[in-house]
Amino acid sequence: MLFLFAVFFSVYKSFIQLFKRYERRGNHLSLENLGFLFLLYVNVLIGFGLIFTLIEMRGISVLIDNGVALSGSFFDIFSEAMYFSGVTLLSVGYGDITPIGIGRWFAIIEALIGYIIPAAFVVRSMGDYERAY
Repeated sequence: MLFLFAVFFSVYKSFIQLFKRYERRGNHLSLENLGFLFLLYVNVLIGFGLIFTLIEMRGISVLIDNGVALSGSFFDIFSEAMYFSGVTLLSVGYGDITPIGIGRWFAIIEALIGYIIPAAFVVRSMGDYERAY
């Protein structure tokens, strides 16, 4: 339970970093900003992948693969959860793995974050640009 809280906290803190103001000089659409955006996506993807995995490992089924509950070792479940997390975060949604029960709410939250990140990044970049000039 403590590990699950730590994962939530990590995802929350990395998402909040997107809204912090930073004084930058020079090009606001830099490789530094692109790297930050990439790391933010990776952190959210891994965080939600771990959330799905931890819930599955506690015996609560939240993902089904082609109509069958996930099973196997930790790494089998983790790889399926990471795949589902990536597909959900990036709004691809192939439909081969489907959330059920409480997993639907986590998938909705992750998809919402996936939609908000690019918009917030653009707003942040434009705000940095306007403050500089």
